[in-house]
Amino acid sequence: MVLNYIWVSFFVIAFLVALGKSLFCGDAGIFTDLVNATFDASKGAFEISIGLTGILALWLGILSIGERSGLINALSRWLSPVFCRLFPDVPKGHPALGSIFMNLAANMLGLDNAATPMGLKAMKELQTLNPKKDTASNPMIMFLVINTSGLILIPVSIMMYRAQLGAAQPTDIFIPTLLTTSVSTLVGVSIVSLTQRINLFCKPILLLVGGIALFFAALVWLFVRVGREQMGTYSMSIANILLMSIILFFILWGLLKRVNVYDAFIEGAKEGFTTAIRIIPYLVAFLVGIAVFRASGALDLIVDGIGRGVALLGIDTSFVGALPTALMKSLSGSGANGLMIDTMQQYGADSFVGRMSCVARGASDTTFYILAVYFGSVGITKTRNAVACGLLADLSGIVAAIIISYIFLY
Repeated sequence: MVLNYIWVSFFVIAFLVALGKSLFCGDAGIFTDLVNATFDASKGAFEISIGLTGILALWLGILSIGERSGLINALSRWLSPVFCRLFPDVPKGHPALGSIFMNLAANMLGLDNAATPMGLKAMKELQTLNPKKDTASNPMIMFLVINTSGLILIPVSIMMYRAQLGAAQPTDIFIPTLLTTSVSTLVGVSIVSLTQRINLFCKPILLLVGGIALFFAALVWLFVRVGREQMGTYSMSIANILLMSIILFFILWGLLKRVNVYDAFIEGAKEGFTTAIRIIPYLVAFLVGIAVFRASGALDLIVDGIGRGVALLGIDTSFVGALPTALMKSLSGSGANGLMIDTMQQYGADSFVGRMSCVARGASDTTFYILAVYFGSVGITKTRNAVACGLLADLSGIVAAIIISYIFLY
């Protein structure tokens, strides 16, 4: 029901804003822009789905090898002490826990192409435990919010954009982004835990948080010691090596367990095509709504309103130029990337606004895209409080991006 209201709101607001521009500003072509946006977004949604087909086939095939060889079950048993606290409705040792771990690990390494198929696999396995097939279960909501909060160790793609635009230190947003995305993830998990009455103050969770904190500290130390210029190259190399290592490890483990890895791969890969087709309607619906909302200029009006309100309060407004990227991030990843690049081109890659837009882009993931793809893949239409929890995590990421950017980059 929440998604229904949000989706309708995109069109109603876009129409009213466009009507106002047409009547009072003489913008006769605004409705042409809206119609063109619907066609372009529909085409883009289909191309995204088709583009995902090969990636889905590859990774669902690899995961199929892991299932037949017992590797996923082994991961599930190993992760049970921690994940059974975060996902108490998932039985100990259930295969969904292994897929969840693979998805989160890929996300943290910035391996988007691998993360999405693994996430869809995890969502499918969680659906087998769901008593109400059209309604999001508690584990689904927790899993989705962790994904939308977008915890990532090294924002390689953002650093690459900065390098291409001539930034003197492309990696200077590394520590602020790491801190910001950690805040959004912590807030998202905490909110879901409160709504689901999950106790996070237990030994396994505290040990995990402590371990992650130590790892982050070591990562920051390595970042400073290695040098900012080399960190982007090293991080990309490490991520690619790990990716190929995972593929090889799954195949060799299957051979060790005497599994016909080729047949297992083909069987899993077949799911890639059907999954890609299944998510097309959901992607078309949301991407068209978002495209119309953006083309109408409604986002610009919101940003201008925030800027004027902040100015009236006597607060520094330097951050306002980065807000379009921060707000678009929840709606569209490609749109946020475009606005981030546009901000760096307009203000300069090394300006405060340019760097803050990069931090805001890396603060969390694309909430509505993940909702459409993940829930759409298993036919979930009643999202309960998933949207609210995801957007609150996004909001915390935006606030954290502003504060942390002022501390580190101003």
